Amino acid sequence: MNKVSIVFPGQASQYVGMGRDLYNSDSEVRKLYEIASDAIGENIAALSFNGPAEKLKETRFTQPAILLHSLAVLTVMKDKVPGADLTAGHSLGEYGALALAGVLEPEEAVRAVVKRSSLMEDACRRNQGTMAAIMGLDEDTITECCRIASDKGVVVPANFNSAIQIVISGAVAGVKEACRLCKEKGARRAVMLEVGGAFHSPLMEPARDGMREYLAKLEFKNPGLDIIPNVTGYAENDPEKLKAHLIEQITEPVRWHQTMQYKKNHGINAMIEVGPGKVLSGLAKRELKEAKIYNIDTLEDIEKFEAVGVE
Repeated sequence: MNKVSIVFPGQASQYVGMGRDLYNSDSEVRKLYEIASDAIGENIAALSFNGPAEKLKETRFTQPAILLHSLAVLTVMKDKVPGADLTAGHSLGEYGALALAGVLEPEEAVRAVVKRSSLMEDACRRNQGTMAAIMGLDEDTITECCRIASDKGVVVPANFNSAIQIVISGAVAGVKEACRLCKEKGARRAVMLEVGGAFHSPLMEPARDGMREYLAKLEFKNPGLDIIPNVTGYAENDPEKLKAHLIEQITEPVRWHQTMQYKKNHGINAMIEVGPGKVLSGLAKRELKEAKIYNIDTLEDIEKFEAVGVE
């Protein structure tokens, strides 16, 4: 019997045209987009479907657009969503996991991510920074390089995506210096990323404070399945701890590699990525080599998946 994990992608998975077929097929999906558009003050459906791509890349639009796409898949599938043993989401994707598990209603998750994205974009303007991907160097060495480079400006590991890919984040000078040091230590590549700010670093502290205030007003219900928070990399089912970890996540690293290892150690042999793109599916193919990996992005994907199911 399969042990199933459902995961939700984060920022950088967006593309122009995402979710259009799902939107056209279901009135409940259209309602979610209306809720988001009202909260943002802009037509997020039109932006998701028609672009322009540069505007869709802006944090305040990207995050809600990606979550809406993921929730649209769940909404269209309804009771045909496979029963899962574990769920998780990469950064903003954690809100999709909370919705799947019943901790938040989909509408609550959408409004929370609209707030999150606005706060994070504001923090980016207040504390300018950047990120870089380091390939082919171990976690301890990268962490030490960041510590030394912080003399030039704050820089920390931000995304532990896999054993061979770690993203660092912080002030521009600090990130550049850390890249230089990592190359000296033998990194295969150190690539500056085109991002709007220093996500998952101390420079996001204003956004964390804002989310703490916002989430304090929301009731987190008991989850229907275990969730793996980004900041720990292991399963949790206590609503208050899930809320606390969601706040910490703003400035703490995404421990996705540890999340994949947890799944491997707990016998997960089928993983379903729900939402735009295949970023998490690609990472999973390296980490969960024996598992069946599915990606559900479009209406056609849903139809194919429902025809075959989790074998």
